[in-house]
Formats: sequence, C-alpha cells, structure tokens
Amino acid sequence: MSDNPNNQTIFSSAGRTLEEENEIELLSVGVDIGSSTSHIIFSKIMMERMGNRYIVTKREAVFKSEVLLTPYLDDTTIDADILGNFITRQYKLAGLTPDQIDTGALILTGVAVRRTNARAIGELFAAQAGKFVAVSAGDALETMLVAYGSGAVALSHKHHARVMNVDIGGGTSKIAVCVNGEVADITALDVGARIICVDKNGRINRLEEAGRVHAAEAGLTLKTGDVISHANLIKVVDIMVTRLFQAMGVTPIEKETSDLLRLATLKNASRPDIVTFSGGVSEYIYGHETENYGDLGTLLAAEIKRRIASWGPVIEVPVEGIRATVIGASQYTIQVSGNTIFVEPHTILPLQNVPVISPNLPLDTEALSVEEIAASIQQTLTRMELHDANQPVAMCFKWKGSATYARLDAFCRGTIKGMASVLASGLPLVLVNDGDIGGLIGLHCHSYCRVANPVISVDGILLNEFDYIDIGALLEGSGAVPVVVKSLVFPTTAALGHTRTEKES
Repeated sequence: MSDNPNNQTIFSSAGRTLEEENEIELLSVGVDIGSSTSHIIFSKIMMERMGNRYIVTKREAVFKSEVLLTPYLDDTTIDADILGNFITRQYKLAGLTPDQIDTGALILTGVAVRRTNARAIGELFAAQAGKFVAVSAGDALETMLVAYGSGAVALSHKHHARVMNVDIGGGTSKIAVCVNGEVADITALDVGARIICVDKNGRINRLEEAGRVHAAEAGLTLKTGDVISHANLIKVVDIMVTRLFQAMGVTPIEKETSDLLRLATLKNASRPDIVTFSGGVSEYIYGHETENYGDLGTLLAAEIKRRIASWGPVIEVPVEGIRATVIGASQYTIQVSGNTIFVEPHTILPLQNVPVISPNLPLDTEALSVEEIAASIQQTLTRMELHDANQPVAMCFKWKGSATYARLDAFCRGTIKGMASVLASGLPLVLVNDGDIGGLIGLHCHSYCRVANPVISVDGILLNEFDYIDIGALLEGSGAVPVVVKSLVFPTTAALGHTRTEKES
C-alpha cells in the first residue's frame, strides 16, 4: 500500500483504489523450488467487490513454465544463478515483466529447504519479484499445502469421503488424509525419487543420506562414484515402497519406517476411500511422463502401481500432480477495519506479509482458561512452524460470549502467554477478529496486561490459516486501517465441491 499524489489509498501496483473500483484483475506468479524440480505458474485473477472487500470470482492459469531439475552446486548448496536465469527465461516466454505482476508467492520445499542457502534464495527472489508471499515450507506446512494444491481437500468435500493424497517428490513423501473438506491428518518421510541418482553408466552422481539408509537395509553400502546395478536399484526401491506403504497405513509400521518419519505417524490408519498421488513421481504413476532422468522415479512408480491395486481404495487422478505445491496465485481480498480497533504506537504501521494463525480457542465457556488458550496458540504456532518466527504473526479468532472484564482478562493473558515465543523477539502483538471487539482487547493487552511490545488489534476482518496480511497506516480522519489479505489460492479452494472449468484447471 502507498499514497498517490492525490492522497488516495493505493492497494496495488496498478494504482487501484478501494473507493473507485468494483472489479479488479490481478496478475499473479507462483514459484516452487523443490528438492527435485522447480517451476512457475502465472495466473490471472478476477475479483469483485462485495461490501468493503473483494472476493475471487475467476482464476485462469495464463502460462505454465518449463520444469527445471533443481540445480545444485554441491550437496549443500542450490545454484542460485541457474535458478535466476530460469526464472528470467520463463518471464520472457510468458511475455511478462516483474513490474506487471500484482502479487505472487515463492515456496521452497522438501530437501531444497534444508540447503544452506535456501533462506537467502527465498529472500533474493522475493525481493526481485516484488509483492511476494515468501515461504520456506517445512514438512508439516508443505504437506498441508500439497493437500490443498492436489485437490484432495476439495475431493473429500465433494464426495464426503476419506481421501488420502500421497505426494512423492525428489527427497520426501508427504501423506495427507482429508475428510469433509479439511485436512484431518498428515505425515511425511524420507522417501523420494532423487535420493539416489545415476548417470547413463549406472554411476552414482547424487546420494542423499536417506539413500544410504535405504541401501543399507537392502544390504548395500553406497557412496558417490560407485556403480550400482539395475537389480540393486530395484532392491532399494522395494525397501522404499515398503516404508512408504507402512507410513500410509497399508501395513503395520516397523521401527525402520519410524526412523524415516519426519512427522508423527498418522493418528488414524483407517483405509481411505480414495487415494490420489501428486509430486514428480505421480507423473509416471498416471502415465504423463515416460522419460528417465537418472533417478528412481520410474522404478518407484512401477512398484507403487504394482502394490496399490490390492489395497482397495479407488485411485483417482489429482487436480495437480507435479505442480501441487506451486502457489498459482495469491488471492487479494481488500478489507477495511473500522473504528473499534487499537494500534499503539501508530508508527508500528504499516506491516507487510504477516502470516496468520487460526488456533481453535476454547471460548465457549463463561470462565475462560488462561492455560488452555495459551496451549492452543502454542500448538498452532508449532504446527505452522512459526514458533521461532523472526517476523510478526497475526492471530485471528472469533470471539464468543460476553465481553466481561474477567473473560477479556483471561483471554488476553492466555493470548500473551501463547504468543510469548513471538513477543520475546520484541515483535508486535497482532490480533485480528471478525467482530467488533478489537479495541477492547487491544486496550486491555496494552493498559491492563502491560504488554511492552507494540499492540495491533483490528476487527471486522475475515481470515483463515495460510493467509498473509498487510496492515496499512491509519487513514486520516477515520481512525480505520486498510488491510490487504493475501490467501494462498490452490486450484480448487475457491470453489470447494464445485465443478471446475477447463480454464480453472
């Protein structure tokens, strides 16, 4: 947000104003740098004004990039120069320039996010490309993103079914169980197509630690430069698929599988009604790709297809396969928080790209529990991998019941305790609700609970997890603040359970 010469409040690079436009069109870009592949999608988003906010009415992918094998300088470093040239080339092929982009997102996933320069690459591209939501996704967040991006969440809503999506990438596999339009359970483990790579002579030119572990279980001791036979690769793949299927709940989990898990085991191992596959290996499973890139992709796909039929669930094609984690667009919703807000000091604004958490707070009872509220917030921060964030985090909530002093006090003290890991870094306390209680809560945190940090408490704003918000400076004369909500738009979340047009695919 910025001010133009006529003192109008500007919400986008095109000079659009909230006061004048009932319909806006945004151009978005999504960049996914994964452990195996990297790619880009450019999308066009049409938004219509409803009250004091905009909603997405149409999303169209206008250009899907080539797929690049993520380049590495060595085992610990991503080649930023090659990535930069690739992204520049895709802009040219799309006939676009960064200045034309209104919004977008960059995400690093899988093994790529563990590389020594991953954060620097994320910050570099986010700065170059403008209004980005830059995310370095750990295992939990990536698994959640894939559940939406693959269409599994929408599929579970549409069919009222238990849907499992299995995303098999270059370094890890992510498993999400979706029920009635929500992600009910997730896990992830070190099984991926590019943990062992060979040249045309069978000589190993890339070997991740997980590759050594799987090989050792197959009775092999491997190192880079060794020649491995096709028969021994099949032995390793057989072990990997066994571990994957145990994590999926097909067979009981053994210790060897537990040692590979990057998240807790699935809480409910009930067989799903539907299974979908995404990630690079899914291209081979569904026959969309046949070329061998010197990794384990073709062998993994063949063994998975051989075993999965006997398990019983219906196997369906996902909405997105290899591109499931690409954030195709950032959905802008522009809202204005009114006079019942609290901002102290005013100079703390504006804030940009603040991630949102939405804990399930126990607010139904008359007597609120400080400890329960704090625990719920702490659990959500951990799940969203924001417990040690070096940036502000916005907590959104829906207030329930009366606003007595005792209830306000318990809520505020529980919130402050729950957000302690964020506040310890001197970051502001950012609270957002959809009612009209923002002013009371902000004042109580600041004046009665004596929070030393800046306090921003706004209301009348609709938010969800995976949203990122920009909070503008106070508008002169009104005491209100403009809020831009940037939601991660997946191919199906704008219309859960609805038939999608070909253009929206």
